[in-house]
Parts: sequence; structure tokens; C-alpha cells
Amino acid sequence: MSNLKEIEKAIISLSSNEFEQLKQWFFELDYQRWDEQIERDIADGHLEAFAEEAIAEFEAGHCREL
Repeated sequence: MSNLKEIEKAIISLSSNEFEQLKQWFFELDYQRWDEQIERDIADGHLEAFAEEAIAEFEAGHCREL
């Protein structure tokens, strides 16, 4: 399958069970890629400013229990 239209056509032809399996696989892949991106962002220091801001807000008492 070399293009998106062919992939879409193949997905449409799946049985309900196969579609559910594909959907589960896709969600797991998406979660894995999201986790990998977050790990890269953390390692590269991209989230440091957010963490510092959150800690400062907490230490200043600007928080509440959920």
C-alpha cells in the first residue's frame, strides 16, 4: 500500500473485529509516540520553564486541592 487512499480503502474493508484491533494498535502507537515526544522535550529542557512556573505557583500558595 503506497498511498493514503489505498490505506483508507483497506481499512474500510476490515471486519469489525479487525477494525477494533487496528484502532487499539493505532491508539497504542499514538500514545507511544506522544510519550517519546514528551521524553525528548524533557531531555532538551523544553518543559523546564513550565516546571519552574508550576513550582513557584505552588510555593506561593496559589494552588488548591482537586
